[in-house]
Amino acid sequence: MSTRISLSLLGLCVVTAAAALLSPASAQQRIAARTADGHPNLQGNWSNATITPFQRAEGQGPLFSTSEVARLEGRAEETVRAGAAPSDPNRAPPKVGGSIGSYNDVWFERGKRVAVINGEFRSSLLTNPPDGRRPPLTEAARRQQQEQRDFRSQFGSADNPENRSLTDRCLMFASNVGPPMIPNSAYNNNYTIVQTADYVLIHAEVVHDARIIRLGTPNRLPADVTPWMGDSWGRWEGDALVVETTNISPLHTFRGISPSKSLKVTERFTRVDDNTLLYEFTIDDPTTYTQPWGGEIPLNRFADQLYEYACHEGNYALGNILSGARYEERQAGRNQPEQR
Repeated sequence: MSTRISLSLLGLCVVTAAAALLSPASAQQRIAARTADGHPNLQGNWSNATITPFQRAEGQGPLFSTSEVARLEGRAEETVRAGAAPSDPNRAPPKVGGSIGSYNDVWFERGKRVAVINGEFRSSLLTNPPDGRRPPLTEAARRQQQEQRDFRSQFGSADNPENRSLTDRCLMFASNVGPPMIPNSAYNNNYTIVQTADYVLIHAEVVHDARIIRLGTPNRLPADVTPWMGDSWGRWEGDALVVETTNISPLHTFRGISPSKSLKVTERFTRVDDNTLLYEFTIDDPTTYTQPWGGEIPLNRFADQLYEYACHEGNYALGNILSGARYEERQAGRNQPEQR
């Protein structure tokens, strides 16, 4: 009898221990490392590279099916494999005046996997509005866009450095560093997060920009002070780091749209497990958009090191773009008929 009781008690202990391991509370304690001040530890290297598009294709549901995932990820793998193959040394030279192309897929890192959140294969990173599409611009924003196009139309695309993009000028990769932090379609979708009791720093590999987020009661900058990445303040809501950013530079465009003074970007960082952060963002700019909108993006642990993205070192592109344009202008001038 005593043996049976002992075995029963042993079995009960095993079941109880297993249940504890599987319970959400213990799972959270087990997988979510914490800092000395008790908050989830967000530190480390992370990547948001994914083949899930930012906006959802029209007519597409919010989730990919398993067959769609297999097709998309298989195509991504094949694209990388084919694009990284050695070039034919006997290939013909490019046509005069045509594109010479770019470097091959050895140097790109667009991602190979569909974004998975809560076990779902997401068909877009943008989730609000429910159709996964960015809401329309306001009438005022459309007028401003047209005014900007009219102003820029008086210049050639390479008349001066200011006509080139911030990327060409090695100033900002706005979509990567944010806010919001959106995957780049080409490469270097990597971040290092460093965290203390008073600050969180997010270092984006492109163009080695660093956002410094202060924690605590906000002491906002004056409205006319607009740093590139804005004025970011964070607070903890349970286990989620919530960051609100205002005062973003009007030159820091997001997907081609300049922010207004009323823009506020709200981000949430939640440690899901040892290898995943859930990044959520909401854009609230009533001057520019007809409604607030946003999305969700997984940040996956990046096991390798991040290296300096020394964009300005040897940045021959901008000088060559401008000098090439001047050469074309001289050639065009020589080909003009003489005035009599």
